[in-house]
Amino acid sequence: MSKNQALFDRAQQTIPGGVNSPVRAFRSVGGTPRFIERAQGPYFWDADGQRYIDYIGSWGPMILGHVHPEVLDAVQRVLANGFSFGAPTEAEIEIAEEICKLVPSIEQVRMVSSGTEATMSALRLARGFTNRSRIVKFEGCYHGHADSLLVKAGSGLLTFGNPTSAGVPADIAKHTTVLEYNNVEQLNEAFEAFGNEIASVIVEPVAGNMNLVRATPEFLHAMRDRCSEYGAVLIFDEVMCGFRVALGGAQALYGVKPDLTCLGKVIGGGMPAAAFGGRRDIMAHLAPLGGVYQAGTLSGNPIAVAAGLKTLQLIQKPGFHDQLAKQTKRLTDGLTAAAREAKVPFVADALGGMFGLYFAEAIPTSFAQVTQGDTKRFNAFFHAMLDAGVYFAPSAYEAGFVSIAHDDAVIDATLDAARGAFAKLAA
Repeated sequence: MSKNQALFDRAQQTIPGGVNSPVRAFRSVGGTPRFIERAQGPYFWDADGQRYIDYIGSWGPMILGHVHPEVLDAVQRVLANGFSFGAPTEAEIEIAEEICKLVPSIEQVRMVSSGTEATMSALRLARGFTNRSRIVKFEGCYHGHADSLLVKAGSGLLTFGNPTSAGVPADIAKHTTVLEYNNVEQLNEAFEAFGNEIASVIVEPVAGNMNLVRATPEFLHAMRDRCSEYGAVLIFDEVMCGFRVALGGAQALYGVKPDLTCLGKVIGGGMPAAAFGGRRDIMAHLAPLGGVYQAGTLSGNPIAVAAGLKTLQLIQKPGFHDQLAKQTKRLTDGLTAAAREAKVPFVADALGGMFGLYFAEAIPTSFAQVTQGDTKRFNAFFHAMLDAGVYFAPSAYEAGFVSIAHDDAVIDATLDAARGAFAKLAA
């Protein structure tokens, strides 16, 4: 028995499903999860000593690669001073100033510990600011596991949303309206029907949790226009795409200014850190200034802030995002060429340091289109690549991530493995 299997068997005795986040269990692809022991640059190693080229990067944060020496040094320097204080530090001011500088729509920012906490708090703030209850979200966008966000579309535009998780009361779900991603007509209809009830529209401007799906410019601009017209708060969930697709995030690429932005992943440099921020007049409604309560013992944790601040400083080097995008495009172009050579239906997309792989004829623009992909072929491809030492996301509904440490040699090794994997699919 492999050590990975032994650890998985052992984990299931004390941890539900043997994992602390569901996708790690490999349920959608089958097989045994890999238990990771260490990482370096673009690689990590499992409990059996197998090395993998890592294309999840802790689901986005490791934009510099694993254990970057300058980030490691920044963390080690603050460790000796204490792990947590529950009191303010100067470093919290520094990272807030850096975030406000890099994301022009953010005038003030509040640090938290996870993306779920950021989106949950931003929505509470939007409701407190507008004195309204209804939230609009989009099918396929994942904004964390807060009750009001674990909702799928109802049977029609005017029906209540339905909980997608046990434990979410229908009374909470009814305040969430779920629309189709990239559907401008449906968005306009929703505002015409109950625009004065809408507290907030929340969206991933570049979705990463139904695989990589880009918003169209028309969709985001219509969202901005309708929110401004009806006094709703527009929230961009850039937990995944923030600093990943561009230095200023997706909002910089699209030229659309949200009222609030949720950030995570990269701003923690691999440590548990996230944030939400935006217009000063909205942020002024947060306690201790206003009546919207939000607090966290580990918010602004000095170790997480050190890792995040150093990461944000390093990704500002000239040409960083151009090089990151170049390597990501090199990967997706190479994969597409390998699939074409093997005559396997496959397309790929890349934006900044994010990418999507689809066993389909065309790049999807909505969750419904994503679900039409060939998941059996994806699963076979995933395992063929895993056997060859390449670790893609263990689900057909997750985006992938490239780091600046993924150089030409790493990409070439990936493409060599992919040619063999696609050949197996074609056999």
